[in-house]
Amino acid sequence: MTYFLLRRTAGFVLTLVAVSVVVFFVMNLLPGDPALVILGIDSSEEARAALRAQLGLDAPPWIRYLDWVGGALRGDFGISYSFRVPVSELILERLPMTIALALIATALTVVLALAMGVYAAANHRKAGDWGVMVISQLGIAIPAFWLAILLVILFAVHLRWLPPGGFPGWSDPGAAFRALILPATSLAVVQAAVLARVTRSSVLEVMRQDFVRTATASGLSRRRVMWGHVLPNALVPVVTIVGLQFANLVTGTIVIENVFYLPGLGRLVFQSIANRDLVTVQALVMLFAVIVVTANFIVDLLYLWIDPRLRGRMG
Repeated sequence: MTYFLLRRTAGFVLTLVAVSVVVFFVMNLLPGDPALVILGIDSSEEARAALRAQLGLDAPPWIRYLDWVGGALRGDFGISYSFRVPVSELILERLPMTIALALIATALTVVLALAMGVYAAANHRKAGDWGVMVISQLGIAIPAFWLAILLVILFAVHLRWLPPGGFPGWSDPGAAFRALILPATSLAVVQAAVLARVTRSSVLEVMRQDFVRTATASGLSRRRVMWGHVLPNALVPVVTIVGLQFANLVTGTIVIENVFYLPGLGRLVFQSIANRDLVTVQALVMLFAVIVVTANFIVDLLYLWIDPRLRGRMG
């Protein structure tokens, strides 16, 4: 198991290094002059050259890359061109919003998917199974941003149960949670539809195992067999998808936060792109990449906790 952990950790570090190289050099190959964006088109070439030197943009690319990585390891991503404040402050200010939205959406995804998947498997080839499959297919087909608009029209405009957008701040947890219900639901529906199908297939496969028939023959109730014996043994593929989906939910907030006008990282990405603030965009893209890679790394470690057989093979 030690070899497994070392191998996964080494792969995690190497992946982050590769991602940082790709992100830095791709962002620096994009057209546009940050000095021109900051000073304006009426500025002189001498002033722009002086600003490039001040920002370190006249240094060789590999020197700038090493400076950027060194600063990132210290939590210093530079100064935002458009906001004129450290990028790390912008990220720390907006990160709680995005993480909270992704966590709520993930919890909602897991609850909906497990309920639908287990119900469909327990009613295999019956009306309930077909109904869940139809609903999940519709969920997969609906774009998240379009579902968000429909939810706003129904629950905010017509029923007036929930706010249509904006965020009141964390000082009132109840109001903050209500503001995140519609965005989280918009993100969760598509992911829950996918996860429900994976859960159904995994549960059906486990239900065909001999130990399930033995547990049923011993007199255990159907619910206890399903939730106490079948589901725990069907979790490995489910956890794999959940880990990937959390990464997708974090990156999916880029669109949803703009639909609901939420002050998170997703909205910051759009604002930075519109302002050609490449320093901020570069830091945010790297941050999203780190979240995706970290989620996959955590999933690998969860395998050892979920399935004791893996620990035995690696010991």
